[in-house]
Amino acid sequence: MINAAETTPDDSLQPAAVMPIPGPSDPMVLPRKAGTRADGKRVLIGLSKAELRSALADIGIPAKQINMRASQLWHWLYNRGVTEIQAMANISKDMRTILDQHFVVGRPEVVTAQVSNDGTRKWLLRFDDGEEAECVFIPDAWRGTLCVSSQVGCTLNCRFCHTGTMKLVRNLTAAEIVGQVMLARDALGEWPNGAASLPALPDTDDDDDDRPYIPGAHNPGNNYTPEGRMLTNIVMMGMGEPLYNFDNVRNALQIVMDGDGLGLSKRRITLSTSGVVPMMARAGHEIGVNLAVSLHAVTKEIRDEIVPINKKFGIDELLQACADYPGANNARRITFEYVMLDGKNDSDEDARELVRLIRRYRLPAKVNLIPFNPWPGSAYLCSPPERIRAFSDIIFNAGISAPVRTPRGRDIMAACGQLKSASEKISRAELDRRAAEKELGWV
Repeated sequence: MINAAETTPDDSLQPAAVMPIPGPSDPMVLPRKAGTRADGKRVLIGLSKAELRSALADIGIPAKQINMRASQLWHWLYNRGVTEIQAMANISKDMRTILDQHFVVGRPEVVTAQVSNDGTRKWLLRFDDGEEAECVFIPDAWRGTLCVSSQVGCTLNCRFCHTGTMKLVRNLTAAEIVGQVMLARDALGEWPNGAASLPALPDTDDDDDDRPYIPGAHNPGNNYTPEGRMLTNIVMMGMGEPLYNFDNVRNALQIVMDGDGLGLSKRRITLSTSGVVPMMARAGHEIGVNLAVSLHAVTKEIRDEIVPINKKFGIDELLQACADYPGANNARRITFEYVMLDGKNDSDEDARELVRLIRRYRLPAKVNLIPFNPWPGSAYLCSPPERIRAFSDIIFNAGISAPVRTPRGRDIMAACGQLKSASEKISRAELDRRAAEKELGWV
């Protein structure tokens, strides 16, 4: 996968601030960089409705106007998708000038935008302090999924994951998380009167129009309707461990799910964790979205190696937390992510043990089998296709869904486990050193 709790939005503005990672058994403290903008303005994106009203009061907006002004701003931000305060046409010019002196709408800067041969799109985004993270849009026939990052770097060090080789720089704020969704909708033309600003792809859909074609997905062009949106699903599976940035992730997703805002159903949002057990029940109660768990192995020895947080929260403890996850049922199954590593976790015995564990804990579950996506310096190989099929068949025959995920965006390093905000050459010794440093904080 691809940041820790903050108390108030202004905490991030304090120089030399530190962030404790949430959870009663997580003593690790992380330094973070100051998040002030050079112009001193406050970002509107990511503020809750209550925070937005408070921010307006702070700049002297009369009390009798605050609710109206907050409602206007909210509409322009999340229904119309404006990027500048001066574009808010039903607010007086004088009031727009006042707002412009104190606030900025806020969007991450697009450093690079890449398009895969299969239509997958990856954006490298730069935030106000110069730090960078990636997000990915994956189009399919009947849906489009945005893979959203929660950290710059990652708290954890899963050994098959490119992001895990990075040092954790800092957590993303709620504004920066929501900003990824806003940026994607900008690029896909998914605001009223919007047009997709997408790089041209070969037109292979056998019609006579000149619109850019995305394999497996329709294109709205200038004909926007809410029902025709391409971005239909969100997965918190980008860079970082979302449950080690709980407050910001929760606050961001509440805006994404707000019926007066972006209005995405919680049933269309999935949060993925590597197994931060103390935060899982809280996520179910306070966020309530679908849960995915990066399992990847069924024995202590192998999971300790490839998902080292297992040394802190073991398989049995993790699966019990899954069994206790609020709202999990046959209609809202827990997804177990399982990367297929040749000779490491892909035997028939591993498949049978996975079935046994799911049955033991009576889990409403499905298993996503993920062919390993290579990256420079990785120590692992992908299981052969016939081995993956055999593994899947054992699970299917036990009555548990076990689809094999089709790799998407490999050619632009956008596939599962490949995200990284900057390229760097890292020796095996350096990878081991970074992994050891991370483990010191939470083992």
